[in-house]
Amino acid sequence: MSLISTLQRGLRKVARNVDADTGLQVAMGALVERARSTYPTMPHARWRQGEPLRLLFAGYSGTRNTGADVRVEEMIRQFRHVLGEDNLDLSIHVQDAALTAGYFRTVKHVVMPRIFPKFLYDEVAQVHGVVACEGSMFKSKFASALSTYMAGALGLAAASHKLSIAYGGEAGDMTDSLKELVKRSCDGAFVITRNENSRKVLGELGLKTKLGTDTAWTFQPAPSDVGRKLLMDAGWDGVTPVLALCPINPFWWPVRPDLGKGVSHALLGTHGKEHYASIYFHKGGHEVEEKQRVYLDAMAEGARRFARHQDVFMVCIGSEQLDREACEGLSERLDGAPVFVSDQLEMFEMVSLMRQATYMVSSRYHACVMTMPAGVLSVGVTMDERIANLMADRGTPELSLRVDDPELAGHIEQALLQVHRHPEATRRGIEACVVRNLEMMGRMGQMLADYVRDQLPGFPLPEGRGRRGDVWDHLPPLSPELHQLISRHRSAP
Repeated sequence: MSLISTLQRGLRKVARNVDADTGLQVAMGALVERARSTYPTMPHARWRQGEPLRLLFAGYSGTRNTGADVRVEEMIRQFRHVLGEDNLDLSIHVQDAALTAGYFRTVKHVVMPRIFPKFLYDEVAQVHGVVACEGSMFKSKFASALSTYMAGALGLAAASHKLSIAYGGEAGDMTDSLKELVKRSCDGAFVITRNENSRKVLGELGLKTKLGTDTAWTFQPAPSDVGRKLLMDAGWDGVTPVLALCPINPFWWPVRPDLGKGVSHALLGTHGKEHYASIYFHKGGHEVEEKQRVYLDAMAEGARRFARHQDVFMVCIGSEQLDREACEGLSERLDGAPVFVSDQLEMFEMVSLMRQATYMVSSRYHACVMTMPAGVLSVGVTMDERIANLMADRGTPELSLRVDDPELAGHIEQALLQVHRHPEATRRGIEACVVRNLEMMGRMGQMLADYVRDQLPGFPLPEGRGRRGDVWDHLPPLSPELHQLISRHRSAP
């Protein structure tokens, strides 16, 4: 047996016997317990009247995930508005500072290492509070490591008697070890979920939660001329309805740390296609590739069938840089439809582009959310509960389809025909949903103000903040279009 074969065999044995996700959770949990014992009654960094409140935003920024970045942008704007611009000193963890350049202005960007427990422990010790801001906050579908980071940040803050805020997150299926970490670490956190299903999941773990929403609803993209120009440079005539297709690779999740693959990749260059970063790897293999082929075939076929009923200009949009391969694969199936991906477009351009669409078929939750204020007629093709929850909230649960639906092409055609034939009724439902969520986001602002007032007596909140104030005054500054939308629906009989 060759040396390389022997090494590969040994590495496979390591991978079978070491669960790196569980090891990461154990390490994170141990540091939370250390914080709890080190600061039994008082935080290490205690806020004092007259100084700015140091808050750390813990999320998934710096990967050019448009939805994740938009969420955080609006969260920061709302915190500044509700708590007072001059009262805050904000920092944020990012994966790659180059990819957040120009985002989150006046917020300190701190690059987070891939192996993060001790780093996180040291970072939380220096601030007055933590805000967990990732949408997929408590779930194992994408990466248990990300939820370990969220739970660890919240747990470290709560254990050391600091502000510990989970803001507008979602909970779903979790591994048993992740459930245990969330249960033990987040018990003292102030958790606002973005839907009732998430409250139920966390309630079963004994966590107390409040109902909120996502924070992307208030986002203000670049002017519409920016998106129109991008499309016209790609061949759009400026008149034909645009059908935006937002594919992903739903089958290569979750990303997991794998020590055996990590060493093998570093030494031998293996597992290159599945490699995400450091010791983290996507799920791979023939089965994943075949499922992805079927999914892209179905999305392309559904779009083509709809195009027989309605002339459309098709584009493929990748909200995260990881979506490029899926977008290019779909484009090939659609005779070279233009491709736009967030690795080359920043979030303000990307959302401006998306909002030029008349129709959308999306496997990205935030692609739907970010285009709803513009009345884009969206259909979801989902791998988990997020899009299904959103479509149910809109009153159109039938517009949520499954990525593994054996009749996906036909169902995409039917869903697009439904919104095409009933555009005004669909838009009314979409707009009403937007206004409800804007109001709920305002209530989140009220909850935030009351929580800070309770935890930090003497904090100089701006006048009128909290549950006794006007809910609409707790939103960040809104665009004229959103003001008009709110006025129209609040005055409707």
